[in-house]
Amino acid sequence: MANVLLPGAALDPDDILTRSTGRLFWRTGFDRCIGWILPLLFVVAIFPILDLVYYISSQALPTLTFGELTSTSPTAIDALGVPIITTFEIMLVATLLAVLLGVFGGVATAEFLSPRAAEWIRASANMLAGAPSVIVGYFGFITFCTYFGWGYSYIAGVVTLSFFMTPYVFRTADLAFTSIPRPIREAALGSGAQPIQYILKVGTPIAFPQILTGVFLAMAIGVGETAPLVLTTTHGVLIPPTIYSPVSFLTGLIWSDFSSPGSGLQAVAFQAAFLLMVVVVALNIVVRIVSARYRKRLEGLYQ
Repeated sequence: MANVLLPGAALDPDDILTRSTGRLFWRTGFDRCIGWILPLLFVVAIFPILDLVYYISSQALPTLTFGELTSTSPTAIDALGVPIITTFEIMLVATLLAVLLGVFGGVATAEFLSPRAAEWIRASANMLAGAPSVIVGYFGFITFCTYFGWGYSYIAGVVTLSFFMTPYVFRTADLAFTSIPRPIREAALGSGAQPIQYILKVGTPIAFPQILTGVFLAMAIGVGETAPLVLTTTHGVLIPPTIYSPVSFLTGLIWSDFSSPGSGLQAVAFQAAFLLMVVVVALNIVVRIVSARYRKRLEGLYQ
């Protein structure tokens, strides 16, 4: 008959070891196996990405030349000079608009608005961030191309893309200012600083690395988006002379040329995909380096 522990009776240490032997065996086995399982899962997750990178690189690099990267000839079907220039122009203007809207919105919700209003704005930003890009593209088409009468143009595509990027900047800016320790804010305001002075002189230096991360994340997401631009602008062969002119961009080349095998256009699509891949990787490396150096400069100042 098994021993029954009576209330108030002391438990023999040997009995504790005997009863926990089964669970101890499984926990020890799991600890030993997890060291092999996690690297295996990492390889399983990273292999499709590496395979995709290899496939795109193997298709793009043999035909990619310096002349194609710099040529702006409107008659050459493989000239990437114009799409590269206009893509960076689109990203620069869209990022500026997204930063203005996102950072000001994040500061307002974190510092000025009531908790109820801030909660509504955060919920709206989360819904917009989760919306498919094609929905944002249709919104831009209906609002800017049709209602405002801009037509398929550079300005319609840039403004639509900035609306797509803004929620990512807003969420990181709001989180950055919200996560600043409250004693720092109280100390600054208690010392006689105005709210604007606190935001510019104290809050922004602390929140800057997180905000920068959000900006580069929005750029990395926006540079690879197609729908917000395809639905609001048409493919141009020249650098747009006005903001109401059509514009060419790298994702548009992938969208239009990849389904044309054997004509030389598919090679251009692979080249554009390779360039976008390089840009995204470069953005991630830059943001990590800049954020790490900036955090190192702030070490010990606000802790």
